[in-house]
Amino acid sequence: MTEGNFVDYVKIHVFSGKGGKGSAHLHREKYIAKGGPDGGDGGRGGHVIVKGNKNLWTLYHLKFKRHVKAEHGENGGKQRSSGADGSDQYIDVPLGTVIRDTETNEIIKEITEDGQEFVVAEGGLGGRGNWHFKSSTNQTPRYAQPGIDGQQVDITLELKVLADVGLVGFPNAGKSTLLSVVTAAKPKIADYEFTTLKPNLGIVQYRDFKTFIIADIPGIIEGAAEGKGLGHRFLRHIERNSTLLFLIPADAPSITEQYEILLDELKRYNPELMDKDRLIAISKSDLLDAELKTEMAEELDKELKQPYIFISSVAQQGLTELKDKLWQMLNKEPV
Repeated sequence: MTEGNFVDYVKIHVFSGKGGKGSAHLHREKYIAKGGPDGGDGGRGGHVIVKGNKNLWTLYHLKFKRHVKAEHGENGGKQRSSGADGSDQYIDVPLGTVIRDTETNEIIKEITEDGQEFVVAEGGLGGRGNWHFKSSTNQTPRYAQPGIDGQQVDITLELKVLADVGLVGFPNAGKSTLLSVVTAAKPKIADYEFTTLKPNLGIVQYRDFKTFIIADIPGIIEGAAEGKGLGHRFLRHIERNSTLLFLIPADAPSITEQYEILLDELKRYNPELMDKDRLIAISKSDLLDAELKTEMAEELDKELKQPYIFISSVAQQGLTELKDKLWQMLNKEPV
């Protein structure tokens, strides 16, 4: 999946179908005088339904689809023949999609399961035919109900990536490199900030054919929660991750300070993120010799309250231990 194909936010105007008109037909047949009313009911208008699809990873297929319209119900006929219902229109979305009312920004529904359906606009009911209104005082009603109009709704579809582990870090912390090494993903990697412009997903192959999904979230900068940089657009993807992996390079001026800044941005965006399991990975640790690594570990033991691990994506150091630790955290296994 390339960056240009990753779309996580679309607005759509949906129209449900109008119900068909009931028939006011009066029965006419040779040798049968005053056959009476026999007008059928109108068909129901089609619904507009959002449906979860586990095979989708992005909203790209809806990028240029600004209007979705269901069919109208057909009118009723003679001999109490009901009109056909209008066909429903389905909007397939990836798991983790949030449906919002565009006008109020209120969350209507979250789609988290494959095949899960939610009707965002109900089709109008069909009108009743005139045979429903026959009575002892009105033997030949010459009227029927019109169909009920469908609904028009503006909805916003917002994708929050469903991944087990979310990679959090400043630009150029080495998140894309780590993802490319531990998974088969091929993110763009270059020596400048904001290399990653869209979230990248990768599947980590673990022992005994076990797997878990890791997401590289675009770099967060200080002030991201207030809308600075790129990160604020993608902080919502972190909400779905059960474990957060903070990636901080070993050559950072202060590992503890960078961790606190990242943690503060997440807390200001959504305090509930503080409840997630956290692990700190100190990347580019191949730059450290054994003595320097020991000194740094002693300092981190005093300053950090979170577990940490030294890794190097380029030198392939500490990656097996990292996967072991993440698997234990994801499955709540004793260390």
